[in-house]
Amino acid sequence: QVQLVESGGGLVQAGGSLRLSCSASGNIFSINVMGWYRRAPGKQRELVATIISGGTVNYVDSVKGRFTISRDNAKNTVYLQMNSLKPEDTAVYYCKADGVRSSNLVGNYWGQGTQVTVSS
Repeated sequence: QVQLVESGGGLVQAGGSLRLSCSASGNIFSINVMGWYRRAPGKQRELVATIISGGTVNYVDSVKGRFTISRDNAKNTVYLQMNSLKPEDTAVYYCKADGVRSSNLVGNYWGQGTQVTVSS
């Protein structure tokens, strides 16, 4: 059974930084896309950033220049370095892994979410 476990959320003042981590466990052979999404209070979940296994990255416009996504394929882990945080970045951040090859299955999986709160 594949599981994603996030860590690194917390409370930070505006202008500060946090680093989120998400590790996938299980009998995993490869993961195609890993990414981060977030859901702010009263809003729909939105894509924050994704990274393909070869390294191509994509960001939502609101975080470009402030957030950096990276991954360690050997550890099946994705990171999100968040700098210059703003109160509007406050949300529950979710990790997602797409195209996970494990045993004889291919599937998509979500983490449980980690709270990020940015105070003004």
